Amino acid sequence: MRKAMKELTTHAVILAGGRGTRFWPRSRTRTPKQLLNIVGKETMLQQTVARLRPLVPPECIWTVTNAEQLAAVRKQLPAAARKHVLSEPIGRNTTAAIALAAIHVRHAARGDALLAVLPADHYIAQPERYLEIAREALDVAREPGYIVVLGIPPTRPETGFGYIERTGENLYATDFPVFAVRRFTEKPELQLAKEYVASGNYHWNAGMFFWRVSTFLENLQRHLPKTHAALESLTDYIGKRSYDRKLRAIFPKLENISVDYAILERATRAEGPPSVFEIPAEIGWNDIGSWAAVYELLAKQPGANILFGEGHAIDAEGNFLWSPSKFVAAIGVRDLVVVETPDALLICPRDRTQDVAKIVKWLEENRRKNLL
Repeated sequence: MRKAMKELTTHAVILAGGRGTRFWPRSRTRTPKQLLNIVGKETMLQQTVARLRPLVPPECIWTVTNAEQLAAVRKQLPAAARKHVLSEPIGRNTTAAIALAAIHVRHAARGDALLAVLPADHYIAQPERYLEIAREALDVAREPGYIVVLGIPPTRPETGFGYIERTGENLYATDFPVFAVRRFTEKPELQLAKEYVASGNYHWNAGMFFWRVSTFLENLQRHLPKTHAALESLTDYIGKRSYDRKLRAIFPKLENISVDYAILERATRAEGPPSVFEIPAEIGWNDIGSWAAVYELLAKQPGANILFGEGHAIDAEGNFLWSPSKFVAAIGVRDLVVVETPDALLICPRDRTQDVAKIVKWLEENRRKNLL
């Protein structure tokens, strides 16, 4: 039985600084994946915020992005959340982004608080169940020193995701099981991924974390003391005119490392009782990592054609056709992705959509900024 804990306010940190290069030509530097309506009428960021509303009030939602996307991000947020958009001067991976938000939350809360850290660009088909699991995760994370992650039961031996290996013992008698985490494994080879799925002890790491602000900052101090010290030095500048200048001075010096490597993996290797826990989350999760993933999510039956805009298909199947401004006629084609924007046209087989990022790299190398 856990002891009664001091009441803490709950805040959410939404990570919204990615570029979404595999969604070119719709995704651009200023309007990346999370700012687009990839699935549904609302953008991915708007869907993320909407899911949180029953759990976190808008004034407690913090969004971390970059200068190029700052204005667009603010426009898509509720009014009360716009003043809590934090802009990174330079990308330094998820640890620095979360740490920047953590010191701001601590300053606003005037002390400790609960944090839910979430990506801005994931799809969740069962938002009500997700909220129930998130509430349980926050309840477990009230315990000082505890870190909670959501694990997605794998549906296939995916090599592009990180995996969470859990122990077999349910630690809490609650509506949702809670397991201690044994270790995190990054993007295994196919054969190993098959073994993980067959074992039943591995879940996908969806990048959704829950902890106290104090828990995160203590782990940051333990594992990345230089980054911790640099950001602590920023605390006295929050709300002052000199804040931006100080932020620009310290941010490029922070370690460029993901929170999985910097905090979570190291916490599982620490001596003593477990401090990292996983709650399985069957919530219809999809990271929507490519146009092919969008097709698979929307296709109601094998071979269906997905059309956005006017069009007609004859003797064609398995195609994803995005052209809101032009009529698309598809004849005798199979498993294609076609995405049209005013200045670009993408055409590729559905099983090659991961390679769209290579086009973006080529555009960068050839300085085609007008297409980025």
